[in-house]
Amino acid sequence: MSWTDERVDQLKKLWLDGLSASQIAQELGGVTRNAVIGKVHRLGLSGRAKSASHATISRQKRPGRATFNQKPARPVQRQLVNGQIKLVASAERAPVVEDMSTAPVPLKLALTELTERTCKWPIGDPQAEDFHFCGHDSREGTPYCGFHSKLAYQPVADRRRDRKFEASY
Repeated sequence: MSWTDERVDQLKKLWLDGLSASQIAQELGGVTRNAVIGKVHRLGLSGRAKSASHATISRQKRPGRATFNQKPARPVQRQLVNGQIKLVASAERAPVVEDMSTAPVPLKLALTELTERTCKWPIGDPQAEDFHFCGHDSREGTPYCGFHSKLAYQPVADRRRDRKFEASY
């Protein structure tokens, strides 16, 4: 199939009338939807009229569904104020961290010195000369020592509890 001047004119008319590429392909016959899309782009067509179906039907948002332009909802807490329960947005939860004075003194290992049993917690700026890794013995099945594992991982029970709490509103 070749694009004759007559078929191109018909394509332009149908495109400006708001038909979809699939509908135009059916109308013209002998072309695929992708062929129509390619020709439309090569012709530089834009500015389409909205079809009747697009003009009258508006998509409704389902409650509780975030769109790409919305920020995720902040966690909500219940507080008892003057005998009434009120919902109050809480600050984002920070991971529970032990007192920093209990942090192990890093062994300052280079990347080439790490093994399966050493803590791979990075310390410093990777582009700086003094960049190193913790190097203490790591826990079984994790890349970090006990202290750095607590920084890196949030317990599953806490995540599930938070999800249930947020879903109840």
